[in-house]
Amino acid sequence: MSGKTILVWFRNDLRIHDNEILWEATQKASTIVPVYCLDPRYFTQTSFGTQKTGNFRAQFLLESLADLKSSLQQLGGDLLIVKGLPGEILPEICKKYNVDEVYHHREVASEETAISSDVEDTLWKMQLNLKHFIGHTMHHKEDLPFPIKDIPDVFTKFRKKVEREAEIRPSFDTPTQINVPKNLEQSNIPTLDDLGLVHSTVDNRQVLNFKGGETEGLKRLKHYLWDTDSLKTYKKTRNGLLGADYSSKFSPWLAAGCLSPRAIYWEVKQYEKERGANDSTYWLIFELLWRDYFRFMFKKHGTSYFVEEGFKGKSQEYADNQILLFENWKNAKTGIPFVDANMKELNLTGFMSNRGRQNVASYLVNDLKVNWTWGAAYFEEKLIDYSPASNWGNWAYIAGVGNDPRDNRYFNIEKQASEYDPKGEYVDFWLK
Repeated sequence: MSGKTILVWFRNDLRIHDNEILWEATQKASTIVPVYCLDPRYFTQTSFGTQKTGNFRAQFLLESLADLKSSLQQLGGDLLIVKGLPGEILPEICKKYNVDEVYHHREVASEETAISSDVEDTLWKMQLNLKHFIGHTMHHKEDLPFPIKDIPDVFTKFRKKVEREAEIRPSFDTPTQINVPKNLEQSNIPTLDDLGLVHSTVDNRQVLNFKGGETEGLKRLKHYLWDTDSLKTYKKTRNGLLGADYSSKFSPWLAAGCLSPRAIYWEVKQYEKERGANDSTYWLIFELLWRDYFRFMFKKHGTSYFVEEGFKGKSQEYADNQILLFENWKNAKTGIPFVDANMKELNLTGFMSNRGRQNVASYLVNDLKVNWTWGAAYFEEKLIDYSPASNWGNWAYIAGVGNDPRDNRYFNIEKQASEYDPKGEYVDFWLK
């Protein structure tokens, strides 16, 4: 270990387990400066008139920061939480603590990569290096059987080749000690008021009390796999609508980086050794592979995921009164009970099942003929588990302008409701 000081720039990797930048920094430097920067741009309105980060996700983020700060403190360190533009504030921190190098995990969506570039450019002028790491996916991109530019645009082709030829790397160890500068500035966890948001009471009908932080994420992982054995029947129950354990519910912790997808993979492999492999254990890994795929697709196609025509360049047809139709959809007033129940759950809790998401998206795009990007932006505000690649990738998929060999993904809502809510229990639960 050298006398170096490394700044660890946390973003969507709010954990100490399987965190390469944190582990590497503790191995390469005698002192590290762990920093999280609350960028005010994430707490403003978008061009769609929606909030970039809604109350539920913001609360989850603040809880995650509090947990990370506590975890670092238990190792002898701390987390410096600052508010401002990373390109302006990180160089100042580097000067203050005589930082030799900055580590961060590379992102894939355009706004996030632009922020990285801005930081990198500023640090370069100071003759400081911003070192990029790959740590948000189950598969490391260097281990894929093709370069990013050649990844198939159809998931099945990607999946078959990856399952056949790629391996998952082992997880990184968790540091046992963190040394921070003795004069590291003290910082507190902000409140929603500090971010310009108001506290919203979550409806007590929520499927799960989603509390942010690595501690809660690992607790959920243990609960789902080991305590309840729910993984055993995941494939059969994953399209459920009511209750905590019909699916893993890992997504909010994955989105904030409180859980590592690679760590989940290896935990599933351990589960298979001890309790047996089946279709359900495979299917959870299959879903993590979909998550990987959208991130790699964002790396390949860039900003085309944020435009109406997608990377397929397919024009859309819109209803004349789409503004009114969109307002009704947002406010659970379409008159279609299955759609309205799902939208009400989203609005009141920040969560919606995967089955629900596919149905309300298909209804907006294919039945109401409303611009799909409006729906994607609304989900960006409301979802507690929002991440750019998964959200915009799935919406483009439904709209037929993304990763699907078919022109569109049309869901017959009446048929879907009769199949997945045959007794109307879910609809009654949310609408009565």
